[in-house]
Amino acid sequence: MATTNFSFNLKTIIHAQESGINDLPALFSRLGAKRIVLFTDNGLASLGFVAKFEAIFANQTDVGIAGIFADIEPDAGCDNINAAIEFTRSVNADAILSVGGGSVIDASKGVKYAMHKGLDDIRTVIAGGGHMDVWPNNRNITVPHIAVPTTAGTGAEASPIAVFFNEQEKIKASLVASGLEADIAVLDPVLTTKLPAALTRSTAMDALTHAIEAVVSPLSNPFTDAYSIQAIKLITHNLPIVLGQPENLTARAELLQASTMAISAFYSSLGGIPIHNCAHAFGAICHIPHGDANTVLMPIVIEALPEFYLANAKKLQAALSLQVSDTDESALAAVIDFLKSLQQTTAAMTSFADWTIDAVAQAEIVDAIRKDICFQFYPITDAKIEQIITAAI
Repeated sequence: MATTNFSFNLKTIIHAQESGINDLPALFSRLGAKRIVLFTDNGLASLGFVAKFEAIFANQTDVGIAGIFADIEPDAGCDNINAAIEFTRSVNADAILSVGGGSVIDASKGVKYAMHKGLDDIRTVIAGGGHMDVWPNNRNITVPHIAVPTTAGTGAEASPIAVFFNEQEKIKASLVASGLEADIAVLDPVLTTKLPAALTRSTAMDALTHAIEAVVSPLSNPFTDAYSIQAIKLITHNLPIVLGQPENLTARAELLQASTMAISAFYSSLGGIPIHNCAHAFGAICHIPHGDANTVLMPIVIEALPEFYLANAKKLQAALSLQVSDTDESALAAVIDFLKSLQQTTAAMTSFADWTIDAVAQAEIVDAIRKDICFQFYPITDAKIEQIITAAI
């Protein structure tokens, strides 16, 4: 059941348009930006993305790219983000353009927060598992930021949450700060048409996890339900289409939009996210990409924690366009069957067999689950954690 007492905020302006990246100079000018730092990763740079964005800003007189940092790493760690902070200051940038997947955009948000707070080391604010700086007790973040996602999955462009790997503590730590999300998200489906099938699939499964965890959250509300339920429908319909027709711009656009909608529902109903709790731990200890972690863990965690999901099982069943069952138990069983079937029909991975996860790593995963900031929303018993790990590996 959705609560009627809540706060809902969608700060990010959504600019959903084919070839919408051509509007970036005008959009930055509207935000009052002058000197932009472009963040991306080496993979995208090698595919010509840096040159593409440099060309867009060529011959602009009032706004331009002051520097390019293309060294954002997958699952960016604090050292990597600190290097990006130092680079941003060295080029005297006053605005941020992030082009890439969740790691690039989250790292950019780490730099944004550092610029806002005058930090040199992002680790100082997320030590111990994370930090929350939320409305109405926070100070507005005024650093202009436009995000251009190149995957349809994390929704990082519209989320006030950033997740970083803390190398010293060997955990993924979360920074939650109102206003951390981008001012504008340019959802350009053209940029996603060359995304490999494996990344298309895993990032879409990440978005589906956001939507599902929003639907079942005890803090879900009519606004988050509207976003999460529609996102589930768009993802489950369009993912098989784009896997078979990678150049289908309509399906690609709807996946991008669903990703943004899913994360908006996710963070606005944050009240129990056990799938993400476990995914963060497997990612931190075994370096399993976040989308792959969620892909495998989604049905496993739901099956292991029926007591958390049963109250909203019929609601989730309806969101998946399944005929609603007579009992909560049969509804939950149908949901789990659907998710396992979706794994099969999209050729998704169903276990972490590709990674070596020995007894030492398993013990570290247990510890990482407990330390994750998500654990405070819904603590998982040791017996259930062991059950989840055993089923996943």
